[in-house]
Amino acid sequence: MSQNGYNKTQAALVKAVIMLCKPLIRLLIEKGMTFPQFRELMKELYVEVADKHFSLDDNKPSDSRIFVLTGVHRKDVKRIRQQAESGSEQITSSASLSGEIVARWTSMPDYIDDKGKPRQLLKNSKSNEAGFEQLVSSVNKDVRPKVILEEWLRLNIVRLKDDFVILNKSAFVTNKEFTEMAYYLGHNVHDHMASCVNNILVEADPMLERSVYYASLTEDSVNKLKTIASKKGNDLLQHLNKQAIKLYDADKHKDDATHRMRLGVYWYQAQLDKDKESEE
Repeated sequence: MSQNGYNKTQAALVKAVIMLCKPLIRLLIEKGMTFPQFRELMKELYVEVADKHFSLDDNKPSDSRIFVLTGVHRKDVKRIRQQAESGSEQITSSASLSGEIVARWTSMPDYIDDKGKPRQLLKNSKSNEAGFEQLVSSVNKDVRPKVILEEWLRLNIVRLKDDFVILNKSAFVTNKEFTEMAYYLGHNVHDHMASCVNNILVEADPMLERSVYYASLTEDSVNKLKTIASKKGNDLLQHLNKQAIKLYDADKHKDDATHRMRLGVYWYQAQLDKDKESEE
């Protein structure tokens, strides 16, 4: 491939990656995963994928080869591979800023009452009693407490009562429904993206990956199409599920029953951005 062709390929890929990452970044920010956490996670994933898919002559790639392929420093490559071999948790253990602040609020003697519960904190404490500003500053002096407070009020992590900041009981409690939705986000979108990547990298026998797109429609028209899509999509999934159950019952004890499949149906609608052809 010529340098010009390579540059065009890279530009097209970057454009696609930016578009597909925007909804993900929005979710990460909303749920408190910071850029340093995401950066470390991406570093680990680069090493994992290079280790799995870019071997030579069936030999695992060396640390130097992974460095060349990914740009991840050899010291980090070695550390990440050792963690993987020892079964260490992949996701970085460093907590988000909000998590660190809440952890202090719920455990440090200055911020809990006689019963060990997080006490109400003065928003602007000027006495010797530790308040909300002191709490935030004890974790990070580069962030203004007012910024944290405004974001926490938006997320319903805290509430205000007179001059006091109160930590809500629901703050950072595990949400079963969110956990399930996150599970399907990972699995469904992974397989959809894997199908797309397969069709780009493997020319023979492309996988099914189709969509219907129309713009310049009224909200009423979009809702009519949504009703049709929901009905037809559900019918398709139910029909395929019935067929899959029959085949699974016949195949499950066979020695060559080593394959899996997933068919997904999705719907997305939004108002058009006046300055762009599609809404991101």
